[in-house]
Amino acid sequence: MAEREKVDTSAMPLAYGEELNRSQMRFHILTELLSEAAAKLKITASKAEIDTRRANITDQLGGEEALPNALVAAGIAPQDFDLYLQGVILSDKIAQSLAAAGVTDEQIGASIQKLVIDMAAEKKITINPRYGAWDAATADVVPVDSAGSAVAPSED
Repeated sequence: MAEREKVDTSAMPLAYGEELNRSQMRFHILTELLSEAAAKLKITASKAEIDTRRANITDQLGGEEALPNALVAAGIAPQDFDLYLQGVILSDKIAQSLAAAGVTDEQIGASIQKLVIDMAAEKKITINPRYGAWDAATADVVPVDSAGSAVAPSED
């Protein structure tokens, strides 16, 4: 939120409140699951690869001064940018590995999602209900009514 105050967000569709919390939690969980799946496949992203990707993106944006605006628009905290880049690199390398193994371009996305879903099942992901629930079928954090049946509408 502090980073949003530094840029003009008037034209950006941004998440707030519970949606922002779920989005950030989703990012961290999925990045960790992708990293674990990649490690099982002996796929890594080096610091040099992350730095190179960072430099390329920064150049594409027009320089370091454009980076904060782009990160806010993408919903990425500055301290998470390298983690995001690591996830992108690992995903790219997994996709290359799957393609080399004969998986069609059309099936690569679904195959990566299955790797993440399988890793989530192995790790037995659970979410504090105040933030949502883990949907094992889609590997996603989904909203829930944290009060559950404890609070019911009154019947007037």
